[in-house]
Amino acid sequence: MDSSNEMHNRLTELFTRDTLLMDIFKRAQGLAPFPYYIGAGCLVQTVWNELTGRTPGYGISDIDIIYYDTSDLSYAAEDEVIKKGKEIFEGIAIPVDLKNQARVHLWYPQKFGVEISPYLSLEAAIDSWPTTVTSLGAKLELNGEWKIYAPFGLVDLFQLVLRPNKALITEEVYRTKTQKWKRKWPELTVVPWSFTTPNCIYTS
Repeated sequence: MDSSNEMHNRLTELFTRDTLLMDIFKRAQGLAPFPYYIGAGCLVQTVWNELTGRTPGYGISDIDIIYYDTSDLSYAAEDEVIKKGKEIFEGIAIPVDLKNQARVHLWYPQKFGVEISPYLSLEAAIDSWPTTVTSLGAKLELNGEWKIYAPFGLVDLFQLVLRPNKALITEEVYRTKTQKWKRKWPELTVVPWSFTTPNCIYTS
């Protein structure tokens, strides 16, 4: 398999060729000064589409963007950023979902029935996402440099492997998500829940 640097370059080259994603990456720069990443599904599914010969945008239901702001943990403050996001991403055909990761612990127990500790950073949030491949964040800096956060590396992504990250999810959640993705991308290999999640290994 390619080295980490080669996979990083391959990933960003693929993003650069995708018209919709590049539009999102450039518009997202308007979220500054908040730290942010475009994350998870839209990135991973763009890669899957490329590797399996599907059209760009196939199977992508939304664009997840996370930001981090501890100065005001109220819903009202997050709602203001969401409203700003609607202006920034006006005209984008796919829904954009903006969430402040600093306040996830306030609503997560009520929605999912699990108490979680506050995330201390965006990276800590990504560390807990459901699979090793979807634990992925990317950002295009104003100077044109890419910032990629992939705590479990990129090997599974480019090998079309789904592997559980048990930091937060249950086996039922993992099964539901992987079955849904497998229906859209049958080329995917689903690793059983019994697999031991690897340690976080990669940042760029």
